[in-house]
Amino acid sequence: MNQSQTTQKVQITTADPSAIGLFGLAMVTLVASSAKLGWTDGVSFVLPWAIFLGGIAQLFASVQDAKHNNTFGTTAFGAFGLFWLGVGTSWLISFGVFGEAAAAAVDPAQLGVAYIGYLIFSLFMTVGAMETHKVLFIIFVLIDFLFIGLSLSTLGIMPEAMHMLAAISELLIAIMSFYGSAASVLNTHFDKVTLPVGKPFGIFK
Repeated sequence: MNQSQTTQKVQITTADPSAIGLFGLAMVTLVASSAKLGWTDGVSFVLPWAIFLGGIAQLFASVQDAKHNNTFGTTAFGAFGLFWLGVGTSWLISFGVFGEAAAAAVDPAQLGVAYIGYLIFSLFMTVGAMETHKVLFIIFVLIDFLFIGLSLSTLGIMPEAMHMLAAISELLIAIMSFYGSAASVLNTHFDKVTLPVGKPFGIFK
């Protein structure tokens, strides 16, 4: 007896997660920059935004971008989501949440080395952002400057000037990320270019 088998493929369409990912980045950098600039005090109330917006929102965007087979978006949102969870955990350690012994053994230079690692990451991601759109490219250039400032200030190299570089860069990241998030939502919602994000540079593609 001949039996015929039919294979049926089901395609599930998911929304572009860039808007929620960029909103998460915008919120955490806005609040964190307010502390660096001296507009607010301490990092206790930066923590919730670091965990939920910087961390969880960007990790969610990373998982959703993976469904779009978007390696760049998956890697960018995933890496920065984990970054904010790592930074938040570092603050908790310094607060003594994991015990006095852990807080006493804190070496800020290790955080500086981690910032250098993320600077390396953001530099090659900046190259990738050139072929996405110009708003994202600007965000990554600002992230580069943020990590330069964080790395050097944490390692004690021109700490005041580098702290200010990090603070200003972080605030500008927030502003540009809010714009990128709004563009992603409104351009899709109205099915037309409401807020332009700029075409890719076209150098590598």
